[in-house]
Amino acid sequence: MKVGIIRCMQTEDYCPGTTDFKAIRKKTGIFEGIEGEIELIGFTNCGGCPGKKVPLRIRELLRRGADTIAFASCIQKGTPIGYPCPFAKRMRALAEKETEGKIQILDFTH
Repeated sequence: MKVGIIRCMQTEDYCPGTTDFKAIRKKTGIFEGIEGEIELIGFTNCGGCPGKKVPLRIRELLRRGADTIAFASCIQKGTPIGYPCPFAKRMRALAEKETEGKIQILDFTH
């Protein structure tokens, strides 16, 4: 699996992504049970509210070799600030439209 992670821009001041990286390395969270190597292709933000740059971010991650896109837990679960993204469903829809269902999209990381 070659994964590109999209995170919430609002959480960048609070979270450097270490738990996302640990989940990949230890195959926990959404990565539990994944056979084979997991390679992190890129780690970028959504572009800020309301997440309109998600298609651009996905295109670039795919161009660089990602075969899976994961939304970081800050988007769906609201970690670490305790505020899930109100645009999470819309960003997921944008991701599905951009990838035309050809790649796996994960809703969280840990």
